Amino acid sequence: MPRSYGWRQAIAPYTRVPPETCERIHMASLEILERVGIDVHYDRAREILGDTGAHLDGVRVRVPGHMVEEALGVAPARMTLCRRDGDVAIRAWGFRTAFGGGSDCLYVLDHGTGRRRKAVLDDVKEAITVMDALPNIDFVMSGFLPSDVAQEVYDVHQMEVMLNHTTKPIVFVTPDFRGCVTAVEMCEVVAGGAEAFRQKPFATCYINVTSGLVANQEAVQKCIYLAEKGLPLLYIPLNAAGVNSPTTTAGCMAALNAGTLLGLVLAQLVRPGTPVAVPGWNGGPYNLKTMVGNYVLADEQGVATSMGKYYDLPVFGLGGATDSKVLDQQCAAEAALGLFQAHLSGANIIHDCGFMDAGMQGSLQLMAIDNEWIGWIRAATSPVEADDETLALDLVEELGPTGDYLSHQHTYQHFRDGHYADLADKRQYDSWVEQGGKSMEERAAEQVDTILQQHEPKPLPEDVRKALRDIVLREARRAVE
Repeated sequence: MPRSYGWRQAIAPYTRVPPETCERIHMASLEILERVGIDVHYDRAREILGDTGAHLDGVRVRVPGHMVEEALGVAPARMTLCRRDGDVAIRAWGFRTAFGGGSDCLYVLDHGTGRRRKAVLDDVKEAITVMDALPNIDFVMSGFLPSDVAQEVYDVHQMEVMLNHTTKPIVFVTPDFRGCVTAVEMCEVVAGGAEAFRQKPFATCYINVTSGLVANQEAVQKCIYLAEKGLPLLYIPLNAAGVNSPTTTAGCMAALNAGTLLGLVLAQLVRPGTPVAVPGWNGGPYNLKTMVGNYVLADEQGVATSMGKYYDLPVFGLGGATDSKVLDQQCAAEAALGLFQAHLSGANIIHDCGFMDAGMQGSLQLMAIDNEWIGWIRAATSPVEADDETLALDLVEELGPTGDYLSHQHTYQHFRDGHYADLADKRQYDSWVEQGGKSMEERAAEQVDTILQQHEPKPLPEDVRKALRDIVLREARRAVE
């Protein structure tokens, strides 16, 4: 299967929130930061902020607007992630988009049995193998939270699998600060040292922050640590509008954005120029009808991404997910619509392909289907070249209305330029029946099986694999001591 790490930029990017509305949300966020403040649950973070002008009142930190403006002035507009071999894989800025999986689903929708079951470490390995093989999946995440390893160090096991089974960039998640430090240590082993990893980072940490108005200790610890190391980070507060923030979209976004700006300020104070990606989803009403943290809600689409574009910062987006529990019409529509919206809005690093059931369940079949949609979306939004070769006026003059275009050399040279479906069936009915009359769900399962049987991710050297294993065993022993 061919590999592609490219992006297709929309010729007319879509903006959900116009600049004048973004400015009002920005001003509201500044007022929240100055007058209300953020609860920051880490002494050192409060000290760093307080020493440079923030007002401290217990855990409450109030940040003046000039600190935000200074941070925005030095924060880079781009984030670059490499492959394991050092080649650039993702250039996250402007309206470039890259797509990948998600992390930590408790359950897997088994592509062999069609049944939901608890995830195990082998599911993480299979997910990474599939993501490594699919050409339109540009980065990987763990996919599943394995139930068959010590839960205190499950993230270390995930990291070992990811480093061993893909050459693509990795977005990792850890439940605590030590896990983040250990993940970076493992990456430095693979890279050949701390400076080598800093120069060509092939992994970045997705920092889950409690909410826009509450910065938990682990989140700001990770932010400070990664900034000190000179590594890119994804600082992502998320709100439940109507639960811990105003239920209106603008109010929710203003509070969410205030927390995002605090993380940006903190990272730039620690190390000016630290690449920070900001949220590209949330910022809209929570589902107060079900009280479930849904992944595909209409009101929030494109709102947070618009703020990231307003600041000219890299955006960590979401697409390819569904709240459906099965591979049905809802699943296909939500996954495709989410991918299209994230791409047109210009989210740069778009995660959660293959996610189902509000993030509780993952599906390798949906991952394969998402890969198909991404290819279609990139083709549907790519610029159209109109030069002498592609306009082909000489060819039209040569062949006229009734000439044989099919056998002409020009067709032979260019017929591969178009997008051809891989998983979607485009044949006539009789041909489809002759080939088994299979649904897309069935074809996706077969594609996953083929990948798992045939795809061999490039292995790490034996000494590096042993060093990673030693770290995993060390952390496992520590967890039981």
